[in-house]
Amino acid sequence: MSHYYSKNPNVPLKTKTIEVFIRGQYFKFITASGVFSFGKYDEGTRLLVENAILERDWRVLDLGCGYGAIGIVISKFVDYVVMTDINRRAVSIAKKNLKINNVKNAEVRWGNLYEPIKGEKFHSIITNPPVHAGKEVLREIVINAPKHLYDGGLLQLVIRTNQGAKFIKALMEQTFNDVRELAKGSGYRVYAGIA
Repeated sequence: MSHYYSKNPNVPLKTKTIEVFIRGQYFKFITASGVFSFGKYDEGTRLLVENAILERDWRVLDLGCGYGAIGIVISKFVDYVVMTDINRRAVSIAKKNLKINNVKNAEVRWGNLYEPIKGEKFHSIITNPPVHAGKEVLREIVINAPKHLYDGGLLQLVIRTNQGAKFIKALMEQTFNDVRELAKGSGYRVYAGIA
């Protein structure tokens, strides 16, 4: 069985281009089969991106970037974005989307979770985590985030209220100095953990 968090999705490649207006700007994205949120801009991602705390001089990690729905938008508001994904098709499509949206201050790297950014630190890690990959993956994302954040840095994530929000919030409260709910709506919650 192939999932969007597989290294090499085994579903035939289909693409669909979408246009999105978010944070006051228009974006165009190629979406692809075998990559999260084919043919649409995910509602949880939208809630996260619209409510994310961003500062101009920040270096940000988009963890599990998919086709680039988070990283490309936030690249317009921060200094630099590193986007990573385990899915090779996602990485390929995200690189195309960087070009389409004329993004010069971001790069896409292939690899599992934090492997592609060993030894690097960020002001924020922003992710719509792969809930269906299981609790161990979610745990790894949360508990290893502080190692890759500057002091006072933020892990910002979105989670479905009925698909692990309590689990994630409790895990974040064990891991971070402070946890805040930035937004909720459409069955999702956006949390920020401060390192």
